[in-house]
Amino acid sequence: MSDTFDFIVVGGGSAGAVLAARLSEDAGCRVALVEAGGAPPDHELMPAAVGSLQLDPQTDWMYTADPGNAGLGLVGNVMPVPRGKMLGGSSGLNYMAYVRGHPGDFDAWADSGATGWSYDDVLPYFIKSEDLTPSNEISVDSEAHGTGGPLGVSVRSPVIPAARSFVEAAGSAGIPTGDYNGRDRGGPAGVASLFQTTTRNGMRSSTYRAFLAGEAESRPNLAIITGAHVTRILLSDGQENLTATGVEYRDGDGGLHQISASREVILSAGAVGSPQILMLSGIGPRREIEAVDIECRHALPGVGKNLKDHLHCALFFPAPGIGVPVAEIGVSAGPDALRAPAGPLPADPAEDASLPPELAGLKAEAERRVGQWMETGESLVSSSLYDAVAFFSTGLGDAHSHDAQIGYVPCGYDAALLGDRLRIDLKSFFEDPDKTLAPDQENMILLANPVLPHSKGEIVLASADPADAPIIRMNYFTDPHDLKVMVAVMRKALEIAENWPGDAKPGPLNVPPALARKHGYVQGETPSDALLENMALHYSTTVYHLCSTCRMGEVVDAKLRVNGIANLRVADASIMPDIISGNTNAASIMIGEKAADLVSAQYALKRSA
Repeated sequence: MSDTFDFIVVGGGSAGAVLAARLSEDAGCRVALVEAGGAPPDHELMPAAVGSLQLDPQTDWMYTADPGNAGLGLVGNVMPVPRGKMLGGSSGLNYMAYVRGHPGDFDAWADSGATGWSYDDVLPYFIKSEDLTPSNEISVDSEAHGTGGPLGVSVRSPVIPAARSFVEAAGSAGIPTGDYNGRDRGGPAGVASLFQTTTRNGMRSSTYRAFLAGEAESRPNLAIITGAHVTRILLSDGQENLTATGVEYRDGDGGLHQISASREVILSAGAVGSPQILMLSGIGPRREIEAVDIECRHALPGVGKNLKDHLHCALFFPAPGIGVPVAEIGVSAGPDALRAPAGPLPADPAEDASLPPELAGLKAEAERRVGQWMETGESLVSSSLYDAVAFFSTGLGDAHSHDAQIGYVPCGYDAALLGDRLRIDLKSFFEDPDKTLAPDQENMILLANPVLPHSKGEIVLASADPADAPIIRMNYFTDPHDLKVMVAVMRKALEIAENWPGDAKPGPLNVPPALARKHGYVQGETPSDALLENMALHYSTTVYHLCSTCRMGEVVDAKLRVNGIANLRVADASIMPDIISGNTNAASIMIGEKAADLVSAQYALKRSA
């Protein structure tokens, strides 16, 4: 295949993999998919192994951000920003929650000028992608779901009993059971449910696995170029009537290459990557581009602005008789998860021959469990342990949608995830972190998550070098509205814990010792608003839902074409006019599906139905 293609898709993630697969359905259409990472590793398939993909430079861009008014209890006051760097992108790195958003979110998009993006407009694209596995564990609005699509969607098996208890407790707290992906998400009272996840047969269904792997990636008209870090978009000469003509990328050995697009370049590099590439190409806020000695080819002030993200605060409870010990998850993940330095088995499998009987038995059980998962998909490791959810309205505003989400984790995770991945300062968060997070401890977490934040951040170039990560300013809680909503969500989470069914009850809320002393908090009392605010300001962490940095109406039009540049589109979470009230991956996949139709209609492509 030559170095000229009809379409170049930059980024093989949640939207880009969908676009490349859909456009290349037309055998006469030459498509290049350019991805900085490579194929995902085998352990990406195991949902519970999600944490191992973070802080791995082969699969994670490992960005960090200034959290603004949050992050006071994070190590170095720095917010981690994991982003997928592989085929499948962040759909291979996320916690697999399949959440479309409230119908009112998309109607608000349309009302703001995003013609063609109302709920009725986008619902067919959600349905088109989906292959929902039936389950008697959830309520389903069958008219709103699809079967037979590429994307696996299912409920974990076996269901962890505590997740069912969360749904029951939410009902006692006034949040009824229902289908949060249905056409009516329950009105102001909201809805609670076990999570629908992007999994099939207990394994992750990333957009690489769902849309590209197998038939699509073997098409002769689709070139998948991996290990290729795009450095800029190639533009026609001059300052007027600019046209995107191709891209430049750097390979793993540092060599520069250029490929051309006869029709379009489509940026699907995500809410961080897409604005960065635009600015590196001289498209964006003039002053900021020129500040790093890049010529501004086209002033577009909205590039990198209007950054939105979800922020949640982990409410941590001891939960004897309820929570799942980390040790049990480790055994279910197989022998490799039990090896030194973190586990009891030797680092070198060659030493297993001399294992004492107790460890030999442990290894055999681990082999049995992981074998069962591979054969049947049924296992503790068949989800990320982010297993149930509730959505509702706090009544504090944003009446078009739900402004609150509470996620349930029937496990306290471990120091590697809480301390290393989330950067929580464990010595300040717990009285005795080693004891609390011991592998045999039974804990649980309620994640209080305001899902319609008003605060806005930005992404700015750090330098003209594409290898330098951009500056990410989250600006969390810079709008005081968000902290008020956070406290309301935290209070509802505490109400759910108080309404826990059965004989085993969650223990007292973990209140960081220094904050307890500062606010005169006594264990078992109702925490004050001031204490909850301080917990949120110190220990809230990103939910990995960055969006709106190339939003419709400012950077792209309703057909996702970049304003003022011919033959250039953006199709990923960055184009969202505003953040949706829930996890953003499903909506990103929908954007890829709709973008493929927009492009196909313009060029009369012959695609599968």
